Amino acid sequence: MNESRPESMASFWMPFTNNRDFKAHPRLLVSAEGMYYKDVDGRSILDGTAGLWCVPCGHAQPKIVAAVREMVGQLDFAPTFQMGHPAAFDLAEKLMEYTNHRFGHVFYTNSGSEAVDTALKIALAYHKARGEASRTRLIGRERGYHGVGFGGISVGGIAGNRKPYGVMLPGVDHLPHTHNLDKNAFSRGEPEYGGNLADELERIVTLHDASTIAAVIVEPVAGSTGVLIPPKGYLKRLRELCTKHGILLIFDEVITGFGRMTTPFAADYFDVEPDMMTTAKGLTNGTIPMGAVFSKQHIHDAFMDAPAGIELFHGYTYSGHPVACAASLATLEVFKEQKILEHAAGIAEYWADAVHSLKGLPHVIDIRTIGLIAGIELAPIAGKPGARAFAAFKQAFADGVLIRVTGDIIALSPPLVLEKKHIDELFGKLREVLKNLD
Repeated sequence: MNESRPESMASFWMPFTNNRDFKAHPRLLVSAEGMYYKDVDGRSILDGTAGLWCVPCGHAQPKIVAAVREMVGQLDFAPTFQMGHPAAFDLAEKLMEYTNHRFGHVFYTNSGSEAVDTALKIALAYHKARGEASRTRLIGRERGYHGVGFGGISVGGIAGNRKPYGVMLPGVDHLPHTHNLDKNAFSRGEPEYGGNLADELERIVTLHDASTIAAVIVEPVAGSTGVLIPPKGYLKRLRELCTKHGILLIFDEVITGFGRMTTPFAADYFDVEPDMMTTAKGLTNGTIPMGAVFSKQHIHDAFMDAPAGIELFHGYTYSGHPVACAASLATLEVFKEQKILEHAAGIAEYWADAVHSLKGLPHVIDIRTIGLIAGIELAPIAGKPGARAFAAFKQAFADGVLIRVTGDIIALSPPLVLEKKHIDELFGKLREVLKNLD
């Protein structure tokens, strides 16, 4: 692997990046192991974000690396249209076991964005298969992030992701977000105020009629918008209302799935049963791109009652890619063998204490924690939204810590294998960054 600086960075159009700023002051990572990256200058960078929320088991897990090496040499690619390979079926069974068999089937994608668009399409086709073709409306939520496909940005609610692209999918409405600084600032776990906001679904049903609504999709914990944690009772109430009106409930667990909440999924943490879950990221420990949609048995069975032939006209060239399947199978083994969920649950309180110790530092207007996630909200600089947090991001990297920022919110989501010493290092350095922030 080349660990030197590239001769030119002009040709790569980088995603979700201030390209001009980055290429003037690049931050280049060349290797990773455990809790740390190494940059092009040989410095160790503590990973406070599990890459991009996607490396729960830590970097370069030997079992996962070995599984990928073995599979790429044995079966570099096999299609799953009208044929298959054993690893895709083996993984599906293991994933059902990981959900404690609360779901019946899994449909493979290559990313969270594809998983979301897949779930939305399945929801629409499901109602049509049942003879309720009038159910075409999709309900998302303000400040929601569901990837970058047209389905995902349509049900999503982040203005910057929607504004450049004009008209979205028709027939989409949005629930209000639940973030309330006045009533819920500096909360640990689920905030007290706002569970009643789920009742806004009743207003939407009254406006459009339930017979027109196919699905509601929400992130159990909204991550990319800045760690917005659901108020007590909110998700259970959404479940009740969706059941009442025959609407499918989809949990977007691309971020919260695979241990981020210290449980297999957020559905386990909140004890709420969605009809479908979208996943990606931690599914392969970030090693190979892969996503998946988990569906309840009755959804799958509605398609199997159709006349013989292709039941769902949907899929991707790389759905169930053999190397990705090998990575995911190994990831599930690592979770079990290393008791990663148990470790995460055991260190969660120490994590929360460390995050909330930043209260009172300059510009910190809110801190929120749940599982091994944290959001630290900073007061914006007048006329320069996002500038203060971006300055914190740059300084933290210079000091050897990787954090993630969205707007003026610092979002933290470390690999679940972190130890107390890593927490101490992360927040020791972040404290100094915040103390000296303009």
